[in-house]
Amino acid sequence: MREFDIHHSMPRVEDAIYNLEMFLKISKTEKVIKIIHGYGSSGKGGKIRNACREVLEDLLLHHQIKAYIPGEAISTPMGYDEAIRKYKPLIQNDSDFHKGNDGITYVFNV
Repeated sequence: MREFDIHHSMPRVEDAIYNLEMFLKISKTEKVIKIIHGYGSSGKGGKIRNACREVLEDLLLHHQIKAYIPGEAISTPMGYDEAIRKYKPLIQNDSDFHKGNDGITYVFNV
């Protein structure tokens, strides 16, 4: 699993999205990518997290990724049950898997 910590440098949303898109392009051969985008300090999800997931939804719609799973979907029903069942073997050993971490998202290219 390849990891991308998009929020460590506290970028502007536009820069974070550009960096995410570039990272995903060069990581096409990776089966699983863990994006660390953080949760945000607002208490309802950060702008970077929300923008990342909008980008991932668009990539999924255009068949550029196979699936994505928000970290919190592991512990909270959100409609990702089928993807979790399918991809669990690839992520179950990750330290964030059982935490329901709102600050990460798993992306699948397989």
